[in-house]
Amino acid sequence: MSSKLLQLKLHEAENQLEHTLLDSFQLLKPQLKPPFPLTIPTPSQYSNLNQAILYAILTQPLSFKTHITHLHAIITDGYEYFTSLVSKLVFETYPRLNESVKVQLLSVVRVLVDVSGVGVDGLVVLLMRSIVVGDFSDGNLWLCVELVRIFLDYWDWVLEEWLVLTSGLFTFLRVLSDHCKLSGAKYEALKRMEIDFCVRVIRNHFSLCLRIGRELVRILQDLVCVPEFKDIWKDLLLNPSVFGVDGFSDISQLYCLRTSSRYLLLRITPEMETQLRFLLTHVQWGFQKRYQAWFAKKFFYRPEGETVISDIVRFICCAHHPPNEIIQSNVISRWAIIGWLLTCCRNSHVEANTKLALFYDWMFYNERVDNIMNIEPGMLLMVNSIPTYIDITKNLLEFLLHLVDIYDVQRKDVIVRGVSTTFGVLVKKGVVHSLEVFSSCTLLSPLLKEKLANICSKSALAMRLPHHPLPPPSLPGPSNLEKQTSVSKKPPMVPKGNGMKTISSVLKIPVASHTPPVIHDKNPINIMEDLVRRLGESKKHSKDSGLQILEELLFSYANHGIQSLDSATSANSFLRPEALASQVTKAFCSNGYDMFAPLKSLAQFNSDDEIQSATALVICTYIFSQNKRIQELVLFWSKNGYLVGPRILSYASRLAYEAHKIDRSGTPKDENNFSGISSSETLLLKHHIDKYVSFMTIRGKGSANVIPPASKIDSKQVIELIRGAFTSYRSFLMSCNLEKDTSLDKILISDLMSCCEWEKKRLKEILCNIFSFVPDLSTGKDEFIRLLLEMLDYADIVALQFEICLKSFAIFGEDTDLVSHIIKNSLSWGFVEQQKLWALIGSEQAISKVKVENVVTDFFCLGDFDPNVHSIAVGGLFTLCCRRAPTPELVSTILSLPDNTFETFTASVLANWVVSDGSMLFSSLAKCLDKFDKTGVRINQSSISRFSDFLDKQGKQYTSCLNKLSVSIPKIRAKLANAVAAAQKKADDIPVKRR
Repeated sequence: MSSKLLQLKLHEAENQLEHTLLDSFQLLKPQLKPPFPLTIPTPSQYSNLNQAILYAILTQPLSFKTHITHLHAIITDGYEYFTSLVSKLVFETYPRLNESVKVQLLSVVRVLVDVSGVGVDGLVVLLMRSIVVGDFSDGNLWLCVELVRIFLDYWDWVLEEWLVLTSGLFTFLRVLSDHCKLSGAKYEALKRMEIDFCVRVIRNHFSLCLRIGRELVRILQDLVCVPEFKDIWKDLLLNPSVFGVDGFSDISQLYCLRTSSRYLLLRITPEMETQLRFLLTHVQWGFQKRYQAWFAKKFFYRPEGETVISDIVRFICCAHHPPNEIIQSNVISRWAIIGWLLTCCRNSHVEANTKLALFYDWMFYNERVDNIMNIEPGMLLMVNSIPTYIDITKNLLEFLLHLVDIYDVQRKDVIVRGVSTTFGVLVKKGVVHSLEVFSSCTLLSPLLKEKLANICSKSALAMRLPHHPLPPPSLPGPSNLEKQTSVSKKPPMVPKGNGMKTISSVLKIPVASHTPPVIHDKNPINIMEDLVRRLGESKKHSKDSGLQILEELLFSYANHGIQSLDSATSANSFLRPEALASQVTKAFCSNGYDMFAPLKSLAQFNSDDEIQSATALVICTYIFSQNKRIQELVLFWSKNGYLVGPRILSYASRLAYEAHKIDRSGTPKDENNFSGISSSETLLLKHHIDKYVSFMTIRGKGSANVIPPASKIDSKQVIELIRGAFTSYRSFLMSCNLEKDTSLDKILISDLMSCCEWEKKRLKEILCNIFSFVPDLSTGKDEFIRLLLEMLDYADIVALQFEICLKSFAIFGEDTDLVSHIIKNSLSWGFVEQQKLWALIGSEQAISKVKVENVVTDFFCLGDFDPNVHSIAVGGLFTLCCRRAPTPELVSTILSLPDNTFETFTASVLANWVVSDGSMLFSSLAKCLDKFDKTGVRINQSSISRFSDFLDKQGKQYTSCLNKLSVSIPKIRAKLANAVAAAQKKADDIPVKRR
């Protein structure tokens, strides 16, 4: 049985509260209609009756007044129990309530406010918590509108409930900072109501606003550009007496007022609070990754969803204080979760706000009124990041000291005193043993340590600066940072002018993570001869030593001048590509390794063959060099039956796959959009960047070109590296084409088939990369599309649809003839393949410039149809036509289609357009009918007759629609009438026997 209250998914069990309400409703349904019984119910009956009435109100909107009257008649407890039911429903289920139920719910709230029901203040606060930060959906904005209206319509009641008033101010100031980013007439009314409410409260009731405390200043910061709030800021800073509060003479007095955690809970939805408390109470170190991934996917998926991160950090610091048994257990710490949250910030503004949220209490800390638990996470995050993740410590410390200098220059002494007190209290209370953990750290700049020392000298606990570095003290919590959240390894960045982040911040590539092979200054030919000899003896050594020798040999071979190398090969046969390839193959074969072996055959080995292997070294060198000799070397292996092409294709695809893991596939729209990815998921990309820097460093020696270190490689350069890998693969295909006299796409499909045998996990990504990076060989080609449909399941197809709609790549292209050709060929495919095909066609053609009218004409010109064979294709075309706008060209094509097996196709498409874009349809119909009159083109009379019948059935709705359409409607009516009359006359002329 479907739920009338909730939007439940198939796998979700029924809600217990809904079940209780429904049982009461079904039990007392006869008593919910007038005349109502006059007996006084027992406590048990009273509870059931409240539950039944609530269910009836929410599910029977037409009887709302009747049920409300019934409710008023039975109330004996000031609506306390009824209000508690509504509050429980909101707390547990609001995001999943049906839209109609939400409308009824807000009507109930108005009734309860009107009668001042017991507990309605808490209910209104709960509804404010249901407003989601960063959510600009119609449902969320509607809730904002309804609540603001309640505040304005019931102003006198709101003034009596000061907690509701201040909670409303806090909530609407916070969401207004998001809503101000929206433009358009539909948002202006909401923004104006929110601004009017907030300004009215601040200007007229500032004494109540002071109860919010220092958080009021923090949330007002993002509204300084709004004229009304800009004036408020001026008064707060320059003329505080204008607010009419006795004793309030400076904003620093507001800084010193601690904010109650009840306000910080307002911007965390109940569902979010539940998940965060579970994460911080039950999840142990090492098991947090899956919970974090789920949380991020659940709450940060919206384009502006990450703006809630600063609110979450405030909640963790100030509203979630775990007891000692949790702190001393193996449960993940608050500071680690905050470190992970910082990595989720893709926008520099959001990241800066999050850091401010972390350190906000530091600036105004007063030991007598503030809680040390509010400042503990910031210190532990900085300290526990030394020395392994020193960038985290450095960035946070720089941000904190920067805050001291610029946050409020006129009251800098207040902030310096607060920060210095914070450091002193953290040491005094034993959160850290001393501040030598900073002063003795050689990885922190002297200037940074000097600034820190100057601030700390203001406190009673001066910072000691030893003459020699001391080991950092032991710290509470896990000392092994590998226990830290797996995605917290990206150091938070202090916002800079251009907002650019380096790729090393995600991949964690050390500044000098790899030492390039040593290329000596003596004769390069002698060096390579020596390396070949040593390589032949490598079976006596370890695998690593053999790889090191091969790397030096390949780098020398690729970076040595081609002309000199050509002249040397005649005298040194070992330098010929075939000879060198044979030597390399023989050397590693003696150790049990096969060059360019299928990856699936290497699954038994622990090492990653695309990283730590001779094959990987050859592929790297080939991609970076494009040297003629290296090309000949690789081609020799290919001609001798080694799977060179599939291995290069797999390598390039894995690079793109790992870059996609950090939002780097394709052309990035936001250079700051980094996702925290564990190092195990980007091993090849890190390796590839490292090798590239080493290779280019050797090549660039003695030249003016300066190669940036791996730590400075940015996103654009990473994308160019990936494109370079696919360009190298194309070069390989062209070389093979010259050798085998086979088309490039045939070689590509052969390599792709080999990859499909051993790359099941990354098959979708490989296919996507083919269409992305080699589109001229794959887009619109039957073989590739057929392979894609055979190998991918429905989940992968859906993922492809999303990528297609985002224009990451195209599968069919914009050649109308090619699309028609694929559709014709697909008629002989299996039903499952056809269904997948049309799912992809529908997604791509929705954003494509392909002329659908030509595709439809080509299809219906095939002749007779078999419903059992062509039904999927016709259904796909129907959906495709309905998605497109009814242009005159497309409408003309649809009207001229013949009636055959699918006789209602034309009428159905026209009927769909009436609903989706009736104005354009009738305008196009007028043009088409005029054109048909002039050219004598035959109209599908039967379909027009069916379409006219459909319009007639619409009744008043259709009449109203016609009245709003263009002046050409009378002509259309006449044309339609003539078409119907012609169809009827034709039917009347048929002899009775034939009927």
